[in-house]
Amino acid sequence: MSKGILIVVSGFSGAGKGTITKELVKRYENYCLSVSATSRKPREGEVEGRDYFYKTREEFESMIENDELLEHAQYVGNYYGTPKKYVEDCINAGRDVILEIEVQGALQIKKKVPEAVTIFMTTPTIAILKQRLIGRGTETLEVIEQRLKRAKEEAEYMTQYDYIIVNDDLEECVTGLNDLLASLHSRVSNNEEFISSIKKQLQEI
Repeated sequence: MSKGILIVVSGFSGAGKGTITKELVKRYENYCLSVSATSRKPREGEVEGRDYFYKTREEFESMIENDELLEHAQYVGNYYGTPKKYVEDCINAGRDVILEIEVQGALQIKKKVPEAVTIFMTTPTIAILKQRLIGRGTETLEVIEQRLKRAKEEAEYMTQYDYIIVNDDLEECVTGLNDLLASLHSRVSNNEEFISSIKKQLQEI
């Protein structure tokens, strides 16, 4: 059985990262959505273990010290990170793991796991991005301005990603992203065991 692929998804807050990745996992059984740990408080409707593992700052800092995270970063005053064991278990079971993380964490992953596939998600325009942030109705205008300021910083790293996905139409975005990720399984780097098997069979002729 071949191993799964590590897929890192980043993007501007409000670009639809969560919606797209959750829809992929819902529609296609080969994906495994990694659950991140965070020190921020749950939003209304969020569930422990499904949306995030909610930790105090002290608990999160303990996880960092004990090397229990694949990556971690601070964003708008809160910690976010990826628990290592869950990701490794999914990949070894042959499932593609999707990490929805911020730019800082994505760059950490790229250094540690060069074969990881990195995807940056954006809206067609920044005006649309701002409309979506306001439309969520979950944050103050001050926080929204912080997120837009952060987006300006994140844009500087877009060229370091493997792919850019523009979230204009939900259906097209989900289908197109699945097609892209499915095609990656045909890469030579993901088929080394199969290639070795073919070579061995040829030697036995």
